[in-house]
Amino acid sequence: MEEILALVEARLCTALGEPDARATVTFLGTDRIEVLRFPDGDVVRYATLGMSAQPMADPTSPLADPVKGPRAELVLSVRAGLADTDQVLRPLAVLAASPQVEGVIVAPGASLDLGDPLWPSAPFSSVLVAESGGLVEDLELDEPMDPVRFLPLLPMTANEAAWKRVRGGQELQERWLSHGTDLRDPLRTSVPLD
Repeated sequence: MEEILALVEARLCTALGEPDARATVTFLGTDRIEVLRFPDGDVVRYATLGMSAQPMADPTSPLADPVKGPRAELVLSVRAGLADTDQVLRPLAVLAASPQVEGVIVAPGASLDLGDPLWPSAPFSSVLVAESGGLVEDLELDEPMDPVRFLPLLPMTANEAAWKRVRGGQELQERWLSHGTDLRDPLRTSVPLD
């Protein structure tokens, strides 16, 4: 487990530079989750470290495989200095712990809902999980382990989350693209959904 996390942290640092801060969050009955903060000009990126230590297990399976299964870490990018986004550390750790706590598999296209704002006064309480492979390349592990995928999180307003439940994540992403939505803007409003 520690060896995997060392490789994951090295991959994050290679792609994003050195973190300027880190926070550790532990929930009862779960492994430790760290959230690393990477400044990048006018953007700050937050990445989880610890979610990939164990493979995510199918909640319908009677036994969890300790080796095989999808592995992931979460990455959130926001514009710096517009909101108190550093308060997102605990909510991100909650999302990263959800496979251990709730037995869910976090995969592209999924919605993750906190029920509370991502940071104080944030217009978002949920995120859409996007495809990996862009900002941070997948990390291949020795067979038979699955690679670690670095999944971008796209914050959704309540209206966008409701629309996504009906129309799907792909249509929401197309809507954002067609309207030129700045998904890194921590203060943005909902995209027009008519």
